[in-house]
Amino acid sequence: MTDLPGDGDDRARSVQLEKQLHLTELELQRARREGAVAAHRARRQPVIHEAFEPPEEGGWLTVYLDVLTLLLVMLVVMLTFAGSVRDNSSGGVQVDTLSETAAPVQIVSPPITQPVAPAPTSDPLSGLDTSALGDDIEVIYNDQSVSFRISSEIIFAPAEAELSLDGLLVLRKLLPVLRQGEHRITIAGHTDSLPIRSLRYPSNWELSGARAGSVVRYLEANGIASQRLVAVGYADTQPLQGNDTATGRAANRRVELILEK
Repeated sequence: MTDLPGDGDDRARSVQLEKQLHLTELELQRARREGAVAAHRARRQPVIHEAFEPPEEGGWLTVYLDVLTLLLVMLVVMLTFAGSVRDNSSGGVQVDTLSETAAPVQIVSPPITQPVAPAPTSDPLSGLDTSALGDDIEVIYNDQSVSFRISSEIIFAPAEAELSLDGLLVLRKLLPVLRQGEHRITIAGHTDSLPIRSLRYPSNWELSGARAGSVVRYLEANGIASQRLVAVGYADTQPLQGNDTATGRAANRRVELILEK
């Protein structure tokens, strides 16, 4: 069979194209194998970083200055914060949020206790029953005592210190009153200013003291404790009236039983 002109050229070009395609496929396969090998080696071998290149001359100074600048900025910030905290602690500066939420401080004074006055105690002397004493005994109420005054003309004979019968009757009326409490009883004898001269009573001192003693012995004999009794003779040193008249001298001659609070 005779080939037509031009057919050989087409076949040659087709063969050449197939060769080039085959070569391209081979190159691609080789490139793939080399890429796989390179990737495998890259996984097995350590990564080698590029060598550190020192900065240019003067570069370290720039870095050092930058670090110092950063430190100075941080120091300024810290000092500013510390100053604000100090102002708040000293009370000079108050933060609005704190002033809005802080509760006001209330100063509570302790209650003032008034001293309690002691309850008044009842005075036994104010409740004495003297209604049965009669007219022969005069009752005198003082601030600190109660006195029972009896004329010496009733209970003693003139210039004597022995109790008369009338005197015993008068003192018997006084016994219930004296037994109502435990107050001290002072028996005071008084005379007028006329002098007395006797072997038994050389002066009014002895007479007044003897009369007070006679009343004390009568009270002791009738149940009044001796610890409560005191006998005193005043003679004419405490007159009630003047001794220049008989009436005055009669008023001054007396015996008083004094209940002391």
